[in-house]
Amino acid sequence: MARSAEVRAEAVFREHGGVLRTSEALAAGINPVTLYRMIDDGRLDKLTRGVYQLADGPGLQYPDLVAVQRRVPRGVVCLISALAFHELTDQIPHAVHMALPSHARKPQISYPPTSFYWFSDVCFAAGIETHQADGTELRVYGRAKTVADAFKFRGKIGRDVALEALHFYMDRPDYNMDELVHYAKRCRVFSVMRPYMEALV
Repeated sequence: MARSAEVRAEAVFREHGGVLRTSEALAAGINPVTLYRMIDDGRLDKLTRGVYQLADGPGLQYPDLVAVQRRVPRGVVCLISALAFHELTDQIPHAVHMALPSHARKPQISYPPTSFYWFSDVCFAAGIETHQADGTELRVYGRAKTVADAFKFRGKIGRDVALEALHFYMDRPDYNMDELVHYAKRCRVFSVMRPYMEALV
């Protein structure tokens, strides 16, 4: 009986890309006893508190982003994490960079390491893209918005990172100058970015 319950639970996990929050698993009909038995038996791996992945499932491409996005569904992947996602940096993120609206409380996440940044309402809502990754809908700022954000937060992530992101962006054959200018103005960094943009055209 227990084995059949675990088989059903595995099927539910696989239907959701192999990853579920505890609340999602329970809402999908997985019995708490079954869930905790699978955790104790090593059939489920813990990604972060309350988020589990099938141990024998396919490896995740973005495990840390998935873990944090599941815990903070309103958040948006930003700055170095978004630059890395879009291949606009050589930096290796040592923490997940996640944007929150200015009035949001700081989520308590012990693992994976996560850095939160509070954006004004106008800046927070602009340029959000959704990407299906590892069975999860990742909310990530688009390329142009992320470059503008890098200049906005250059005091925190480094001016060199922002300049590198701009170079990477403008080296792409499909770069969009109008879009970059739009987000630079929206984030109020156009005057800072303009000389560098003009030098690279």
